[in-house]
Amino acid sequence: MAIADKLLSFIPELLRYTVLLRAFGFFQVPLIFAVRPTIVCLDENQCVIKIAFRRKIKNHLNSIYFGALAIAAECTGGVAVMKEIQDSGENISLVFKDFHADFLKRAESDTYFTCTDIAAIKLFVENVKNSDERKEMPFDVVATCPDKFGDEPVAKFRVTVSLKRSASP
Repeated sequence: MAIADKLLSFIPELLRYTVLLRAFGFFQVPLIFAVRPTIVCLDENQCVIKIAFRRKIKNHLNSIYFGALAIAAECTGGVAVMKEIQDSGENISLVFKDFHADFLKRAESDTYFTCTDIAAIKLFVENVKNSDERKEMPFDVVATCPDKFGDEPVAKFRVTVSLKRSASP
């Protein structure tokens, strides 16, 4: 076991996933790191990511900038897909194919992004694992600001992910 794996084994699972997501952002996609997403829940039913209401991601109307909302929505489904890919043990490449957003209200507090398509994502990854073809799957993400609006959505997203089993390295 590598030293990094030993150190990570002492960190609670959700914090470990948050650290890994932010590290991925820092080294690969700096905009993810700038938004600083926190994984609140990642289980067989849902993935929930929170972005804190901070000055650096606000717009001129004192709400979260739509780009930050889009990053968090993409991360919510992306984390769920990446976890299923990792659990599959296969070398599968992931790209996002398209993105649709409906902004319903201004996000003016900490915002939570929820994807409940985890069972479908798991089946999708299993299907890709047993195929040599590129496959696509849309998933839904709902954003809420519980402090301001309770369970009422502030935005709804539909993101399509495209996966293909890669040749072994």
